[in-house]
Amino acid sequence: MADIKKEIKFSTARSSGKGGQNVNKVETMVVGFWHVDSSFILSEKEKKIIAEKLSNKINNDGFLFVKSQLSRAQLANKEDVIKKMNALIKKALVVTKKRKQTKPTKASKESRLFNKKISSTKKNDRKKITPNE
Repeated sequence: MADIKKEIKFSTARSSGKGGQNVNKVETMVVGFWHVDSSFILSEKEKKIIAEKLSNKINNDGFLFVKSQLSRAQLANKEDVIKKMNALIKKALVVTKKRKQTKPTKASKESRLFNKKISSTKKNDRKKITPNE
């Protein structure tokens, strides 16, 4: 998968949290947004997969939003947004293997029945003894 750095649009805002006077005057938080459908890097099939798997992070206009405000430096936050977005896309495009159903082995069936018998005898021994029995 190619790097989508060239297709990401960035905007900045004032970051919340620590930083003192720096917070009040410097826009360090970076929001990256990338339009999935108009990407030249991905195929139509990949775009459809991303739209399905990342539907909770894509808005109604088709933009994938990622923000970062970890660092006090705008450049570091911008690189963090790029890393996060690439990781999201990479994870969405991984094809998961289908699980093969297997039958329980004879030994596992026998051990289950043996354990079941032990626990039932334990519970039977805990019952109150009545004079009729």
